[in-house]
Amino acid sequence: MSTKIETMQHSGREFLPAAGHDWLLPLYDPFVALLGGNRVRKKLIEQAHLQSGQNILDIGCGTGTLSVSIQKNHPGVHIIGIDPDIKALSRAQKKAQDAGVSIKFDQGFSDQLPYPDASFDRVFSTFMFHHLKQSEKEKTLQEVRRVLKTDGNFFLLDFTRIKNNSEEQILSLLKAAGFKDSRITKNGSLFFLKVTYFRGSYS
Repeated sequence: MSTKIETMQHSGREFLPAAGHDWLLPLYDPFVALLGGNRVRKKLIEQAHLQSGQNILDIGCGTGTLSVSIQKNHPGVHIIGIDPDIKALSRAQKKAQDAGVSIKFDQGFSDQLPYPDASFDRVFSTFMFHHLKQSEKEKTLQEVRRVLKTDGNFFLLDFTRIKNNSEEQILSLLKAAGFKDSRITKNGSLFFLKVTYFRGSYS
């Protein structure tokens, strides 16, 4: 199966690498797995009730763990992963190739999604949202809502005991972005850190 990375113009924007620093990237996947990252991602995927033929977007996909897991377990869906970190995307590409799945990976930012309106049935975000500035969070959610189909859903998983990233703040941002039904679907933990599962939809 083939995978593809597409590089897009970034206008010199800065971003935080997937592991915080480039030199930590080789340690990122095993470290997150050790803390229980695969377990909490699995629960997020289960909530989405994925069906064959659906178009899926993974924003801030990093090294592609969520995208690859979805494609392996739901081979009938079509996935695009987007992230500004080209080094993380290179690892995502290799991970997909090793798993024998076909995923398109794009280089880009979550607040400037290069996709048409109403393109996706499901959009995912895992452990990325807390890295964004307030204005980037607002624009990201507006973009997610724009690219979602009217019957689509947005699934967000993140740490919520972090400054400016509480459950109340995220719910408020979802509502402000136009998600009429925004709710917490589950609480959990990643090692000793609290994580919260959110869902946003049009109705």
